[in-house]
Amino acid sequence: MEPITELRSVDGPVVYGYLRLTRTSAARRDALVMSLTAYCRQHELTLSGLFTERGDSRRGAPAFVGLLDVLELPDVYGVVALTASHLGARGIVTERRRRIEEVGARLLLVRRNRSHRLPIPTPQKRDVP
Repeated sequence: MEPITELRSVDGPVVYGYLRLTRTSAARRDALVMSLTAYCRQHELTLSGLFTERGDSRRGAPAFVGLLDVLELPDVYGVVALTASHLGARGIVTERRRRIEEVGARLLLVRRNRSHRLPIPTPQKRDVP
């Protein structure tokens, strides 16, 4: 008897991670990598590699260029980034998102933005009779 589907080892869609780090400690980098890894595991994605841009993105972006190269490979589903800001400074994000989508890949963000957090309710004054 064969094992049920849930017990079979099945590879998920292939994705590549992308981080942009500026003045980040090794501990912070490790935490960010763990977040990407946990997201991929939770969503059954196969994280096949991680491209890390260090420093100011205005001086060139070799990691992003490498990322675009691997997105051209067959069977690549997309890119996982923690937030859109990891793609670069404000003026660069839209262009990089367009380039990712242009090659047919999807951009998956672990956290869309900070506005998804629920506001803390303020206590309401009640009239006491």
